[in-house]
Amino acid sequence: MSGAAEQVRRLLALVPYLQEREGVHVQQVAADFGVPAATIMRDLKVLWYCGLPGSMPGDLIEVDMEALDGEGVIHLDNADYLARPLRLDPQEAVALIVALRTLREVCGPDERDAVDRALTKLESAAGDAAVAAEQVEVKIEPSDPAVADTVSAALNANRRLHLTYYVPARDQTTERDVDPMRVLVAEGHTYLEGWCYLADDTRLFRLDRIHSVSMLDVPASPPPRATRRDLSGGLFQASPNDLLATLELSPLARWVADYYPMESVEEAADGRLRVSLRAGDPQWLRRLVLRLGGEAKVLAPAELAGQVTADAAAALTAYEQ
Repeated sequence: MSGAAEQVRRLLALVPYLQEREGVHVQQVAADFGVPAATIMRDLKVLWYCGLPGSMPGDLIEVDMEALDGEGVIHLDNADYLARPLRLDPQEAVALIVALRTLREVCGPDERDAVDRALTKLESAAGDAAVAAEQVEVKIEPSDPAVADTVSAALNANRRLHLTYYVPARDQTTERDVDPMRVLVAEGHTYLEGWCYLADDTRLFRLDRIHSVSMLDVPASPPPRATRRDLSGGLFQASPNDLLATLELSPLARWVADYYPMESVEEAADGRLRVSLRAGDPQWLRRLVLRLGGEAKVLAPAELAGQVTADAAAALTAYEQ
């Protein structure tokens, strides 16, 4: 989180905190918020210029700077409007209820109880908005609750995990140690993101493909180069270094253009499509073309076309034997 965003979050908590603790010492505030006293001093100077629209003296929050500089104590005034209950419009209430229901599907048993309590209070206060939220379906593919709970416990305890994980691209079950970094929900599936020692890189693991998981008595310590995936452009983003291939799809294979991310899609003759897509694993792309059984033709690169032809010939030879 950036420094400005963190300060805003701290300021929103700081005002009600100070309203309940008139005359508290700045050192105590710093200790409670886990930041240096100088940070709290800077926050208070920002609050001095905050308030209601109009920015007139009666609109702004008042901080007794003389008492702060002289005795180190904090006196706050003219901030009573921040003690008013938070009001949500119907759209905000629906969004929050749906988000909490989604969160409930992926959090651990300890957090789930807190989410349930929050949902009960919010649905009770939201009224008609809660009824509207019932019309929104949160569809997440189920995973083994024991797997989800172990992953959540490892995240909370900052412990390494040992996974038995199925890799569909290679039709292979693997054993690997992973330092968990976060759990996320995307495109209807729940994923564990973590540093994988087998791949020596950050990886995403679908929870429903984890056959078994155990928490190790080893602290999770991802290396400094371990970074979370940027999801702003979607879960699976092609890399410029991935293989770029051009395929011609028959009408029966047009679904491929809707199912997989494409670089380009062009209409061709007789209802065919000419598509370009990137593949980080060329073997996956070879299998896809073979699976389409003649409904797809590799136009480029020539090397990929030759590999697919060789794969098909080898398969036919096996049937003859």
